[in-house]
Parts: sequence; C-alpha cells; structure tokens
Amino acid sequence: MEELSSLLAALGGWPGAHWLRASWIAYLLVNAVHILGLALLLGSILVLDLRLLCGLRQVPLAVIAPLHTRVAAIGVGIAVLTGLWLFTVRPVEYAENPAFLVKLALLAAALANVGIQHANPAYCRALAGEPSTGGVRASAAASAFLWLAILVAGRWIGFA
Repeated sequence: MEELSSLLAALGGWPGAHWLRASWIAYLLVNAVHILGLALLLGSILVLDLRLLCGLRQVPLAVIAPLHTRVAAIGVGIAVLTGLWLFTVRPVEYAENPAFLVKLALLAAALANVGIQHANPAYCRALAGEPSTGGVRASAAASAFLWLAILVAGRWIGFA
C-alpha cells in the first residue's frame, strides 16, 4: 500500500500535473480534448453497435465497420491518454473515489468486450456480410451499455 501511495504522490508531482493545476486554460484544453476523445469513441462505437444489433440494415457493415472501428480506437486512445493526464491533478483523491474505481472497472470490462468481439469468428463473418449471430449482438449490446456507463461514471466522479 505504501508503494501505491508513493506512486500516486509521484504522479501528482509530475510537471504536467503542476501545469494543469497552475493553469485553468491548460486544464480546460486537456479536458476538452478528453471530451473530444469520448465523442469520437461514443459516436463511432454506438453506430457500429446499432448496426450489429440489426439496426441501420441499409448500410453494409463491411462499409462502415472499418471506419467506425478506427475512429473509435482513436477516440479510446485520446480519452485514455488525456484521462491519465487529468488523473495526475489529484491522484490520491481519484484513487479513493468510488465513481473513479467503478469507471476503471467498466473500462476494463469494455476493453475485454472489444477483445472478445474481435476474436469472435462470427464477428468476422458479419463483417463479410453474413447476419449477426446472437453472440455478436450480445457483445454489441454489452458494448453500448458499457461505454455509456463509463460516460455516466465519469460524470459521477465530480459528485462522489
């Protein structure tokens, strides 16, 4: 536990954390980029999940999946990097915040779900034009729920 406290204190002492604490403009900009990452992620993943759940059938999955998958991945990357940076502003407080811990658990579950979906041969067949199987649809439903729950948990952090 002492090692964790030392690590958190070191994160809080990082120059990037000092910069965010000292400059409301810096914090504002990093937070705005974090929100941009979330928008890219949610905007893309929800369209893809809806299509996998048999909505938007007029749009071929093979056409939209590559673009939406890449945009969602870029969004995740941006959101995680800026989220880590924002975490360094108050790492001890965030590490004790139940909403933050829920957000981390949901993020782990969402990323595991991505891995499961992409490893599923039925997902590859759906991308090739076959109908989505029950497993693919269940993974898409879990994806939509988990990413939206992460958004809610993120908003909850400020109120917990």
